[in-house]
Amino acid sequence: MNRRDFLKSATALGGAALLAPETFRSFAYAADTTAHVAFVKTTDRAAGIVKAIDLLEMKRFGGKDLFIKPNFNSADPTPGSTHEDTLAAIVKKLKVMGAGPLTIGDRSGMGNTREVMEKKQAFTLGKELGPKVIVFDDLKDDDWEHIAQPQTHWQKGFALPRPVRNAGGIVQTCCLKTHRYGGHFTLSLKNSVGLAAKFVPGNSYNYMRELHSSPDQRRMIAEINAAYKPDLIVLDGIQAFVTGGPDSGKMVDSHVILAGTDRIAIDAVGVALLRHFGTTEEVSKGAIFEQEQIARAVQLGIGVSSPKQIALVTGDKESAEYAKQIRAILDGAPGAKAVA
Repeated sequence: MNRRDFLKSATALGGAALLAPETFRSFAYAADTTAHVAFVKTTDRAAGIVKAIDLLEMKRFGGKDLFIKPNFNSADPTPGSTHEDTLAAIVKKLKVMGAGPLTIGDRSGMGNTREVMEKKQAFTLGKELGPKVIVFDDLKDDDWEHIAQPQTHWQKGFALPRPVRNAGGIVQTCCLKTHRYGGHFTLSLKNSVGLAAKFVPGNSYNYMRELHSSPDQRRMIAEINAAYKPDLIVLDGIQAFVTGGPDSGKMVDSHVILAGTDRIAIDAVGVALLRHFGTTEEVSKGAIFEQEQIARAVQLGIGVSSPKQIALVTGDKESAEYAKQIRAILDGAPGAKAVA
C-alpha cells in the first residue's frame, strides 16, 4: 500500500484512525544515504531562495498539489516569523517548478492565528499569487486526523490537519533561531509543531499544554515529524536569534539560505550555524547529533544519522568559504571556533 492509498484508508476510518508503526518506518533513510543541503551566502532572500533550490537540482513537481507550512507562530519581525518576501519567493519558485494547486496554512502559538496571518500578509499573498490560505484554528473536528504511535512520549497521541495529510506534497519554511521555552532551538523539526492541534473541536484536551510541560518536549517535537515527509525545506537564515527566541532575542546577521529535503540535515547545519555565531549553553554543548530533537529524529528514521551523510552544496566562492567554517563545526573538528 502506498502512502496515498494508506491515507485514503485512514480517512475512511474517521478521526480515530491511527498510523501504524510500519508507516513511520517507511520514511527511514538507508545508512548510505547522502542528504544534500544547499548553502547560499546572501542578503537577498528572493534571489537566495531561487539559487538554493536550483542547487538541489530537484525534479519538477508535475502539477502536484503542495501544502506550504511557514513559521507563523507569531507576527514578530523575522527571524521571529517567516518573512513575507521568503514566502512569496517560495510560492513563485514552486510555480516555476510546475507545482499544481498551492495551500498555505499554520497554527500560531503566540497569538491569534488569523490575526497573525493577516499581519504577515498571508491573505494578501493568496489573492495576488493564488495559493489558498487556511487557518488551522478554523478547522472542524473531522478536519483533524488523530495520530498515535506505540512507544512515543505523547500521552494521547496528537492530531494533524487532513489538508496537510492528504496533500500531494509538503513544503516548509523555517527560521534560524533558539527557543527559550524548552525547545532549545527552533528550525525545521520544531516548525512542525505548528501543524499539530492545540485543541480538536469537541475535545477539551490541550495537546500543547502537554507538550510544553513535558520533560520530554524535545523528543515529542521529533515525534510529530514522523507523521509526514516534506518534499522541500527552505531555511531563511538571513538573520538569526542566537539567544532568546522564538519571538525575540539577540539577533545576528547570519546571511544564509539553506534548502534541502532532510529535516535532520537542515537542523544539524542550523545548529552548527548558531554555534558559529555564539549561542546558548543548551545549544552549544555536546555533539550536534546528541541534541535531543535530532537524536530522537534519528531514532525514528526521519533522516540522516551522522554528519558524514550531509553534503553542503554551494555555487560560489563566498558560499563555499562560509560553508567550510560551518562544516568544521558540524563535524566537531578540533579547533572549530565561533566568531568573536
